[in-house]
Amino acid sequence: MARGRSRGHKGGRKQFSSADQIKEDLAKEEEKRRWRAAHPDSSSEESEDEGAAGGKKKTDDGIEFESSSSEESSSEDEDGKKKGVEGMIEVENPNRVRQKQKKVTQIDTSDKASAKPQLSRREREEIEKQKAKAHYQKMHAAGKTDEARADLARLAIIRKQREEAAAKRDSDAKAKEAAAKAKVEATNKALGKKK
Repeated sequence: MARGRSRGHKGGRKQFSSADQIKEDLAKEEEKRRWRAAHPDSSSEESEDEGAAGGKKKTDDGIEFESSSSEESSSEDEDGKKKGVEGMIEVENPNRVRQKQKKVTQIDTSDKASAKPQLSRREREEIEKQKAKAHYQKMHAAGKTDEARADLARLAIIRKQREEAAAKRDSDAKAKEAAAKAKVEATNKALGKKK
């Protein structure tokens, strides 16, 4: 038994359109466009033409564009006849959320909504942290925090120690100077020199 592939299969023979066939197709499309322009109120003919033309639509200017079949089918389902039991029983899915379109005039533009934008928890915490830090720095600069008081006490002790050290250095320098002077005088006296 020999196995072979049919012509419609992927690996089958390829068929190409001839130039004459392409011209005929273009002529049919042009004729359909003219007919649609002459009969704009005929919606049943348009839907048949759209299916035959591969989902192409034309605007009033005569410009063709392809429309998606999902958009067409959704609008046909809502507007056209319902199939099967849908026509007899009206059932609404309670889980389905319908998007309601709002007009510009319906949008809430009150001062309350525009004056205070909604912030996330992290953003609010960050703002509070910055405010607390600024308040602490202000209180610290004024010397009203425990840390500022401790710093000021430490600074006072250090100033006192530095003053004592400076006074001690001065007294040591004076003592050395006096000792050097006494030594020079003693040396001069021993040598018998006079001033």
